[in-house]
Amino acid sequence: MANKKILLVEDDPFLLNMYASKLELNGFTVLAADDGLKAYELARKEAPQLILLDVLLPKMNGFEVLHKLKLEPATAAVPVIILTNLGQAGEIEQGQKLGAVDYLVKAHFTPAEVMAKIQKYLAE
Repeated sequence: MANKKILLVEDDPFLLNMYASKLELNGFTVLAADDGLKAYELARKEAPQLILLDVLLPKMNGFEVLHKLKLEPATAAVPVIILTNLGQAGEIEQGQKLGAVDYLVKAHFTPAEVMAKIQKYLAE
């Protein structure tokens, strides 16, 4: 798993730093974005192996980012895990329809469980 690039998209500085540290400790290179527009641009420029994407973001929400990335040939195949506080059935369904490989509600998953999901999707 070493040297794999993960794009971490989170507008909460505490969560961004916590997940970035956890990813780096597990040997990943972390690209960080704190808004949707920056996330979209970084994904196109840096070609990460996986994207961990929040939904409630400034400038462009996570669903919009996901939709745009799935339309781009260079990023369409990149697995995207949505990690958000939004947990209503309609929101989960929307994320899955847009192409997310998984939809994790932050309150239901520990950082270690999120890491296990990341490693699972990178191994596929």
